Amino acid sequence: MSIFNIRDKREGSSSSAESETPSSQLPAVSHITKTDHAEPSSEPKNVTVVESERRLTQGSDPEGQVSERQADAFGNEEGAAIHYKTMDWWHCGVLMIAENVSLGVLALPQAVAWLGLVPGLLLIFFLGIIAGYTGFIIGQFKEAFPQVVSFADCGELIAGRIGKEIMAVSQVLILIFIMAAHVLSFAVAMNVMTDHSMCTVAFAALGLIICFVLGLPRTLKGVSYLSIFSCISVFVAVTVTMIAIAISKPDMGNFVAVHPDMPLVTGLTPVMNIILAYSGHVGFFSFAAELKNPRDYTKALVFMQTLAVTFYMVIGAVIYYYAGEHVASPALGSASPTVRKIAFGIALPTIVVAGVINGSVACKYIYIRIWYGTDVIHQKSFKSIGSWVGICAVAWFVSWVIAESIPNFNSLLALIGAVFGSWFSYGLPGGLWLYMNKGRMFSTPRKTALTLLTMCIFCLGATMCILGLWNSGHELSQGTAGQPFSCQNNWRPSIERSD
Repeated sequence: MSIFNIRDKREGSSSSAESETPSSQLPAVSHITKTDHAEPSSEPKNVTVVESERRLTQGSDPEGQVSERQADAFGNEEGAAIHYKTMDWWHCGVLMIAENVSLGVLALPQAVAWLGLVPGLLLIFFLGIIAGYTGFIIGQFKEAFPQVVSFADCGELIAGRIGKEIMAVSQVLILIFIMAAHVLSFAVAMNVMTDHSMCTVAFAALGLIICFVLGLPRTLKGVSYLSIFSCISVFVAVTVTMIAIAISKPDMGNFVAVHPDMPLVTGLTPVMNIILAYSGHVGFFSFAAELKNPRDYTKALVFMQTLAVTFYMVIGAVIYYYAGEHVASPALGSASPTVRKIAFGIALPTIVVAGVINGSVACKYIYIRIWYGTDVIHQKSFKSIGSWVGICAVAWFVSWVIAESIPNFNSLLALIGAVFGSWFSYGLPGGLWLYMNKGRMFSTPRKTALTLLTMCIFCLGATMCILGLWNSGHELSQGTAGQPFSCQNNWRPSIERSD
């Protein structure tokens, strides 16, 4: 079912309308309110939208229609056994950090090495600033349309049922692919720490089981406490690696400021890896939906993005400066064999928990979509718990299949960045801003500048997707993705040296 309940408005003077959905199913409904966030104005801030933006269905009243939506996907939680809207801003902040600062950060030092120090750091900085702006747009859209809790809802609002289904499939796919990247990374970590003591397929299956079990809590607040350990683990693991490399100085000072004459197809893989490091936007609507106070979203976003951009630039520069051209990916492998085992061990919580967060967002969407309009999601019955466990099991199994089909860390991350990260972090938020401001995009010089900027960001997302797909297709055709479902060790360091 849709979260939008549309009915014809036949009485133009009426300021409210009754929902056709029984009140026992939808406890709260309200008109769409739209807020112009892009520019201060003397006009009233909230404008009631009395005509839906969507096309009239056949047989509808040609005079117009009112779009009515319940307050949010979770409805009235008073007296419910399970409550979802329980997060403070810092819960949301650590979820954002755990989702973003995980696998992407481990690929950045090698991305800087491939691109050169100057263009690498500039791309990390500017793509981070743009990602912060598009994340802010998501918050604006959520405030303007409070009932939207996913990109699928945005697709329905803008393009009807077709838009909804396209976005629903896309957002579930990116989350499952990211889950696959975490399952793959778990196998890489285990191969490093155990010197490939078991079949890689078995290590990936172990990662699948651990992620599935930790992802069983139904609320993001429960997962957010795990995120604290995830955040600590990735920062400690990377810091240990940087300190160890700075002490050993394996190839200190052997860096290139700019790589001359780099082929375009070669330079796209590191760019896609940088984009992946900022690809957490797909979960932002879900995070905002479970906040006690939705206005705390911006505070959580600024906290996360400031920390992420700073951290990304520091580790990219430091590890590349001391490890030189032989910097590994994941970056923890750039240290000596003993230190890399310690670093991967410390990083295991973030490898697992960041995957669990993405899995929780994907499964939550499917879960609510199945039981929307009922009270099942708030119950502790066999039906509610059993269906949640079943959805989680299927999603994690599919992610394991993908991880075993593309067992190369860089290739899988570049593919995710190209197909999904380019759109969800850059292109689609740009489209949301244009939708919010249609009819007013060139009303003032400031609005015109913002419109041109947002159009450029939308085109950036589309361009990166096209070029990234070309790059990923080229890489996969060269056999760099590895052998599917193979017991072979999927960790191959760029350089080996003794302690």
